[in-house]
Amino acid sequence: MTAPPLEEGRRADGPAVAIEVEGLSKSFGGRRVVDNLSMRVMRGQIYGFLGPNGSGKTTTIRMLCGLLTPDAGRGTCLGLDILTQARRIRAHVGYMTQRFSLYQDLSVRENLEFVARLYGVPQPERAATQALQRLGLEGRGRQLAGELSGGWKQRLALGACILPGPDLLLLDEPTAGVDPQARREFWGEIHDLAAEGLTVLVSTHYMDEAERCHEIAYIAYGKLLAQGTVANVIAAAGLSTVTVDVKGVGHEAGLLVARLARELSGRPGIDMVAPFGTSLHVSGRDPAALAAALDPIRADGRLALRTDAPTLEDVFIDLMRRSKDEMR
Repeated sequence: MTAPPLEEGRRADGPAVAIEVEGLSKSFGGRRVVDNLSMRVMRGQIYGFLGPNGSGKTTTIRMLCGLLTPDAGRGTCLGLDILTQARRIRAHVGYMTQRFSLYQDLSVRENLEFVARLYGVPQPERAATQALQRLGLEGRGRQLAGELSGGWKQRLALGACILPGPDLLLLDEPTAGVDPQARREFWGEIHDLAAEGLTVLVSTHYMDEAERCHEIAYIAYGKLLAQGTVANVIAAAGLSTVTVDVKGVGHEAGLLVARLARELSGRPGIDMVAPFGTSLHVSGRDPAALAAALDPIRADGRLALRTDAPTLEDVFIDLMRRSKDEMR
């Protein structure tokens, strides 16, 4: 059975909105996993969802697509009410979970044809062939899914998700454990899909992937702490960053980086210290106080200090450091 037609879901004052929720909350066993979360995702947008493990990302995704009912809050997904029209929402959503969920003992083609028949896609054999061609899997149609590498399993899972023609794609850490080339190819396909009008919500731990999104949101321990474009999230953090490069390589350089990190952490004017190889990213919210805190090490000939723009990873680490784990 094919999915029923969608309502328009358009706002009178602007372009179409794919997801708009307000005050979402969800608890398990007396612990609030998602706490008063509000967000908006525009149609055709790639929206990145960041946060530490256990922060509520997966629970939020499941509430958005109708797999979980929130304890409080309201909202729409694809113009449909998440509280009363969950079944209709699910008919228009492709959901790619963290774990490969297709049949390991079926071939690549058999898996795709099965999904096509399950969703009532016309001409399932032809639809499977088109999916194989689109994702570069045509030479692997007869291979058992369980024999595929992580990158090829990822492609197959994506092909199965988009085969029924969803309007929203939910990807829950889809590239975990996949090599960099496969991740880049995957993201190239995601951008192609978004250009065709598909809305994509993706959770990720990779900063380079977050930077490929049109907008991002950072959630920690159930609370949404930041959202917007990458540039806006970095600017809103209010961080000033100085990179301290340690001259030399090997064990001695590593020891010096570790010692400096301990010495600088907690100094007045320094809010965050993060090692990156033989460098340190040192950040604070008061540029003058940060400069004063670093003055004692400027004369050290083994070090080179330079002012840098804060990175998304700096902001991510700072937000995580300041987040309170209320579930301990």
